[in-house]
Parts: sequence; C-alpha cells; structure tokens
Amino acid sequence: MNDTEFARHYYAAWNARDLDAILALYAEDIEFSSPYIAALGFSADGVIHGKVMLRAYVERALERAPKLTFTPEALLVGARGHTLIYRNHRGERAAETHEMDAVGLVVRADATYDTA
Repeated sequence: MNDTEFARHYYAAWNARDLDAILALYAEDIEFSSPYIAALGFSADGVIHGKVMLRAYVERALERAPKLTFTPEALLVGARGHTLIYRNHRGERAAETHEMDAVGLVVRADATYDTA
C-alpha cells in the first residue's frame, strides 16, 4: 500500500474507533512514542514496545476520548515512511511520523502535538 492509501486506512480506522483496524497498521514489534503514553501511565519515557502494549494504550486512549476523531491536513513522504499531520476532535494540531517495514507496516511511530 502506498503512503496515500495508508493515510486513508489510518484515518478511517481511527475515526471509526476500530481497534483491530488501527492495530492492523502496525508491526508486532512496534516502537511507539507519544507524550500521552507517559500521561496515561504506560511508560515514564513516553515509549512503548510491541503490539500488546500498543493495544492497551489505544484502548485507554479511545476510552478517555469518546469523541476522538482526526481531520487530515497534510501527508509528508520521506525515504523510510511518512508523516501524517492532522487535527484532533479538540482542534489541536498533531503529527505522527511512521517508519515502515518492507510489507508496509509501521515499525516505529512518533506522535507529536502542537503546543501553541
């Protein structure tokens, strides 16, 4: 799947709140970082490893934000992956950078948020 198709699947999965569809985008050995990982008590450094931990984190995020949706703003493509820039349900700007493996799954993700 190309980057544009991936983005379409990503937004559709999150906006449908479809946990299995969200997790299907990530490799088993995913490394995922976000300041919300620390805020939700998963890891003090904001990094989790593996799909089991990612599932627990996404479940908690969906529970805590019942109106969570993402509105795409931009797709930036790089040599090893891409960055999705979007606004969440509160209008906050965010970006998630994905490093992809050979089969098109995310092996490393860094979620960042506008602090302005």
